[in-house]
Amino acid sequence: MFIDSAKIYVRGGRGGKGCSSLYRDKYTRRGIPDGGRGGKGADIIIKADRNLHTLLDFQYNRHFFGLKGGNGSSKNKKGKNAPSVIIRVPCGTVIKDAKTDCVLRDLDKDQEEVIAAYGGCGGLGNHHGKVATDGSPGEEKELILDLKLIADVGVVGFPNVGKSTLISNISNAHPKIAAYPFTTKSPVLGVVTGTGGDGSFVIADIPGLIEGSSLGKGLGDKFLRHIERTKILLHLIDMSGSEARDPVEDYRTINKELKNYSKEVCKKSQIIAANKMDLEGASENLERFKKLIKKKVYPISALKKEGLEELIETIRKRL
Repeated sequence: MFIDSAKIYVRGGRGGKGCSSLYRDKYTRRGIPDGGRGGKGADIIIKADRNLHTLLDFQYNRHFFGLKGGNGSSKNKKGKNAPSVIIRVPCGTVIKDAKTDCVLRDLDKDQEEVIAAYGGCGGLGNHHGKVATDGSPGEEKELILDLKLIADVGVVGFPNVGKSTLISNISNAHPKIAAYPFTTKSPVLGVVTGTGGDGSFVIADIPGLIEGSSLGKGLGDKFLRHIERTKILLHLIDMSGSEARDPVEDYRTINKELKNYSKEVCKKSQIIAANKMDLEGASENLERFKKLIKKKVYPISALKKEGLEELIETIRKRL
């Protein structure tokens, strides 16, 4: 199951207590303060891990507590610092403070980390000539984890235009394929390999967008965030009009939704692919599309694997 958002609660460990102790021997009857300070409480660290691909683990495990630092002891011995708690998340996870909606860190590189909640400081021992103190409590926060996929190419288009078929035929991904809209309900990543491993790139199948997606209609706003990190967009259009839609209007509607969602996303380089060219009426629609849009279009048939090599080579050059 692909989960791309989760809310968690984190609390750093409390610092250990400072020790109140007096050293005495036959020469020192009044006693010399020798209590050590307490150890530091555990920090809560969130770390990016490229081997993870979903936030599913946080659906049921949402609370993370740091251990308490060790208490100080006599002879000026400091308490042991508590080990940090490591929370591993997929690369591309954005960490926000739920209370302020402030972004704490965008973990887009493997092994990158951030201290989400600091552990409390240990209390002072009476070695310093003062009264021993308790350790301070650790930080506590409610955090929102948002996952944005990291891919080179994002495939966008209306539902049922053939995105999953295309992805399955050019990459190692195997998304569910069926003849009805919204078959793909979560983003799917695939790797398109080149000759000898050269020119490989990662492509993301984004669930179908509809008019109003930028406002959340059809969960569109949740899908659109996954193309924020892509380098280029592959705009797939059903040129046959088999879903009783106009290819020109489809193209304009999707670009309008991209613009409404984010100007940065709208500015991304686009490659236009006209799919389902094997169906009746596709050729006539393509000629009309070229006259009105006046941009380079790559005619393909994802089902029959026609025109895919030229499309892949164009993507490689654009990247």
